[in-house]
Amino acid sequence: MALLKIVEVPDPLLKKKSAKVENIDDALRKTLDDMLETMYDAPGVGLAAPQVGILKRMVVIDVSREDEPKRPYKMINPVITAHSDETVVHDEGCLSVPEQYAPVERYETVTAEYTDENGKRQTVRADGLLAICIQHELEHLDGKLFIDHLSKVKRDMIVRRVEKERRWKQDSE
Repeated sequence: MALLKIVEVPDPLLKKKSAKVENIDDALRKTLDDMLETMYDAPGVGLAAPQVGILKRMVVIDVSREDEPKRPYKMINPVITAHSDETVVHDEGCLSVPEQYAPVERYETVTAEYTDENGKRQTVRADGLLAICIQHELEHLDGKLFIDHLSKVKRDMIVRRVEKERRWKQDSE
């Protein structure tokens, strides 16, 4: 497995819509494994293919805690098929918007359908952090980031902060 480079704002790739995965093969399974390894290393609880420069409809998610066994999801062509009327507000962050957090309103529960890495159709009904993460990651596949839920002023401020931090890190290397 290999660590992949995470694309950060304001890279225009993050605003593009991803294409449907047409073929599940060993190369795709390796990419999903690499994405999972990259997510764990970051560390994060979710990673969408566009975040590593791949415009394909696939995400990896694992919201298990450090003291629990890993429970990864590898979702290919995922879609949310149902959601609750109730919403929750949660402070979200994103590996493509490093070290920045903001409250975002999401559905409290969602049902998602996807194809797993073996080509089998799966359904998951989720609440809590898993539901939030599924919604967050699936938005990446349509070119939307959690900061797009914020006002333009807040969004621009966060992007400027990320760019400033990136320049500072580059200058100190």
